[in-house]
Amino acid sequence: MIDLYAFPTPNSIKVPILLEELGADYTYHAVNVRAGEQKTPAHLALNPNGKVPVIVDHDGPGGHPITVVESGAILIYLAEKHGRFIPADPVARVRCFEWLLFQASGLGPMFRQSGYFLKLAPEKVPAAIERFHTEAKRNMRVLDGRLAAAEWLAGDDYSIADIATYGWIWRRAFADVDFSEAPNVERWFNAVSARPAIGNAIARLGASA
Repeated sequence: MIDLYAFPTPNSIKVPILLEELGADYTYHAVNVRAGEQKTPAHLALNPNGKVPVIVDHDGPGGHPITVVESGAILIYLAEKHGRFIPADPVARVRCFEWLLFQASGLGPMFRQSGYFLKLAPEKVPAAIERFHTEAKRNMRVLDGRLAAAEWLAGDDYSIADIATYGWIWRRAFADVDFSEAPNVERWFNAVSARPAIGNAIARLGASA
């Protein structure tokens, strides 16, 4: 049994998508980040960084419980435990981790900052808006280039790289980014969206499509 602590955010949605793909047994515990619940003592005991998602796997290594934080680490942990969604082929495996980290270090942060300065910042900072919105759109074009050359981010097979990236494209409107310059991302997004695990995960978190 896995306890999932999450909220309908681009980072959180990755984990229930993978859990649904794996057919794993899990219990969802909503942590309302808008209300600051991720900063409560109870949550900080799970993740001192005060973020979601977090999992507690009660059947961890050696049969002992393990708490795992950081969405990318959770995806790797679950995929390796179940032997799925990380390619066995060494080249495809490298590509999987490349694009997983591209999302973690580039696309996700740029989308987040673009959305913050466009929509949430207490005052408009034109230089920051220009910087981060431009980078968000550039990252979208980089992603599009990869998907022009391959069906999935790791190559021929759907992987945790696709799962990690999906949430940010799902919430692309927050960053004011669209598919106008990214037809290959749109093709990929529609293909991922058609997988039953996507709808199941979104419904489980009580999110809108």
